Amino acid sequence: MNNFQKYRLSCTLTFGDIYGQIIVWLIVVFLSIAGGVALWTSSNQVYALGAIALVVVLSLPFLLFSFVTTLLNHIEVSSVDPNEEEEVEMSAPGQQAATSMG
Repeated sequence: MNNFQKYRLSCTLTFGDIYGQIIVWLIVVFLSIAGGVALWTSSNQVYALGAIALVVVLSLPFLLFSFVTTLLNHIEVSSVDPNEEEEVEMSAPGQQAATSMG
C-alpha cells in the first residue's frame, strides 16, 4: 500500500506547434474583414458587420479546440524510478541546500 508510483509531467509544446494554427486563424479573420469591407461599400452595411461578427464568433471555438488538443497532445506523463530520483537529488546538492533553507 505504501509503494506509490511517482510520475513526472512535462510539456513539450513549442511555439512552432501552434504557429500554423494562429496564422490560419488570422487569414480567416482578415478574409472576413475584407469581405465585410466589400459589403460595407454597398448598401448592405448591417450585413457586413454581421458577417464579420459571425465569422469571428464561429471561428473562436475552433481555435480554442485546436489549442487545447495540441496542448494535450504535447503533455508527457512518465513514471519516475525511485533510484533515478535519488540520483537527481544527489547530483544537485546546491539546489537541495537552497530549498532546505527557505
